[in-house]
Amino acid sequence: MELTKKTTILFPADQYEQLAALALKQKSSVGELVLDACRLQYGRAGRAERLAAVTALSALDLPVSTPAVMKRESVPLALLIP
Repeated sequence: MELTKKTTILFPADQYEQLAALALKQKSSVGELVLDACRLQYGRAGRAERLAAVTALSALDLPVSTPAVMKRESVPLALLIP
C-alpha cells in the first residue's frame, strides 16, 4: 500500500508510552499501530486484504451444526426452559 498523506497526532504521554511499548513488543511502529487501528475501526481494508481474510476464514475447520443444535450448545439451559 502506497502511503501518500501525512498527519500529526498528539497523544497524552501515558497513552503514547503504552503504544510505544506495544509497538516494540510487536516489532512494529506507533504509526503502524495507528494505521491498523484505523483499518479495523473504519473498515478501509483493500481488496487484497479482504480476499486474504476470506481465504483465512474458509481454511478454518470448525465444527458447524444446525442452528437448533448450536443454540442448545451455546444458550444456558435455564434460558431454554419456558
